[in-house]
Amino acid sequence: MLFTLSYKGRLGTRNAAIERFLKTGGSPPAGVKMIGRWHDLAGISGFSVAETNDPSLMAKWALDWNDLLEIDVRSVVTDELAGPLLASVGKT
Repeated sequence: MLFTLSYKGRLGTRNAAIERFLKTGGSPPAGVKMIGRWHDLAGISGFSVAETNDPSLMAKWALDWNDLLEIDVRSVVTDELAGPLLASVGKT
């Protein structure tokens, strides 16, 4: 399963978030493959695309950071999966 994890810094946590990122690399837990990560450094925000078969691992990753960042985790699908699903909308 593919997921996006979006983050945004909370007021007053910038330096602590930077320190933790530099110390840990912000890596996901074992069992989650990070496909890519993009940052908006001016806004202390960004997102990651990750893959795992265990959604609870995405929750763990969010919990590792939600004391400093607002986190939003969503499941997503590729174009190849979306196409047939969209084509079936309204059909029974």
